[in-house]
Amino acid sequence: MGSPNQHNPSLPPGWEDEAELANIRRFSDLPHEHFGHNQHIKINEDFKEDLRQVLWQFRAPIRYAFAYGSGVFGQSNTTGGGADGLSPHPNPSKAVVEWQSGGAKIIDFIFGVSHTQHWHSLNLAQNPHHYSGLKYLPYSSAAISKVQDSFGAGVYFNPYITVNGIMIKYGVVNLDTLAGDLSEWNSLYLAGRLQKPVKILRDDPRIRLANQVNLISALRTALLMLPENFTERQLYERIAGLSYMGDPRMNSYFSGENPDKVSNIVGAQLPGFRQLYVPLIANLPNLTFTDSRTPHKLGWEKEDAIRHTGSSPALHDVLGGESGLQLQQDMDPQKRGNMVRRLPKAFRTKLYWQYKKQFGIPGSAFDSVLEAAADEDAEAGFKRREGGEFERRIAAQENLSSVMAKTVTQTVAWPSTSQTIKSFFTAGITRAWRYYSDKRRKSQEKAKKDALKKSESAEKKE
Repeated sequence: MGSPNQHNPSLPPGWEDEAELANIRRFSDLPHEHFGHNQHIKINEDFKEDLRQVLWQFRAPIRYAFAYGSGVFGQSNTTGGGADGLSPHPNPSKAVVEWQSGGAKIIDFIFGVSHTQHWHSLNLAQNPHHYSGLKYLPYSSAAISKVQDSFGAGVYFNPYITVNGIMIKYGVVNLDTLAGDLSEWNSLYLAGRLQKPVKILRDDPRIRLANQVNLISALRTALLMLPENFTERQLYERIAGLSYMGDPRMNSYFSGENPDKVSNIVGAQLPGFRQLYVPLIANLPNLTFTDSRTPHKLGWEKEDAIRHTGSSPALHDVLGGESGLQLQQDMDPQKRGNMVRRLPKAFRTKLYWQYKKQFGIPGSAFDSVLEAAADEDAEAGFKRREGGEFERRIAAQENLSSVMAKTVTQTVAWPSTSQTIKSFFTAGITRAWRYYSDKRRKSQEKAKKDALKKSESAEKKE
């Protein structure tokens, strides 16, 4: 047996029950001085500086920002920008070229802003060429703000923008929208991106707290969909795949995304997933590493992530190879019922409705269930979230994994679909079609390569 979980002092007991976002204005308001440091994934310093310099080119105030995707964190079995392998960047720096040596890609950003209309007003004055024909509407900043906040997942994307010689795509989101999705899973559109390794370039205390809630919620959701024993690879693939359930780009008809995308992400970024989730695993009483190769000291996951960014390889052979280390969870209905009760509010309500139908609970009785599952008490305020009889009953169901998957799909499907449709207005038809065509072409290229490999493999067997 490996070492038992060791309590992480940066996550004090009860932090979730006391995580009231409205009270977080400064980093000193967070539960601990090191709280949320697992979210800061280390990358090459020169490349990080180039990403930070992109932010400084915008005069409109950016409160929170992160870079994400294959342009920042490589995915296994991926190739460069176009079919001819040319870089999409007009004049990239040496750091960008070296970091993306395995395949140059557009770099994706999300900008969190305090006041949507004010931000777009300032950015329209500085960068009108970033916007589609919406900039010609009367009161354009108000119209753009309305489109951003009222449709899709609350994000406004401008793709194919060149900044400092680098081709980028950036999305603008209101901080309230971002915090809401991270803590309650209203759409899982942004929460899903932050469940995978990203490079945070400008931090905000409220968003850091909300994202820690998001990460531990993703961990619990994956556990409720997994058996008693599993590997790190299985756990992280389940987490990474949540936001792609119901995403129209994963539909084979549209061929917008590589069907092996989730596996490729985890395969290339296992150390990054460890840095995000091992500190949270150490604080869950019903989950433990059972692998004899598990390091005994705290912080081993961060050392592994740092090694992975340097010239020496990560300790894959020592730490379980491509599958990672072995884990085991306690299948006790009480403990799993507690996990159900601690799922994000908007998501949990959808799950409860699924089981209301299955259990045949009448409306009046179900109202009592929802009242008992409320996160706040009229007199006592926030209360400790522990599963009751209803949650324990859900946790004991054999179909829990499939019902959870259905609930995730319901959460993701419409915001993701409407966000895709919205892109034809926000990016403009030409740029939106270019983005879709690039995605489709890369997916088709991957399918052809896979078919060729299978054919060659079959010939060798013969």
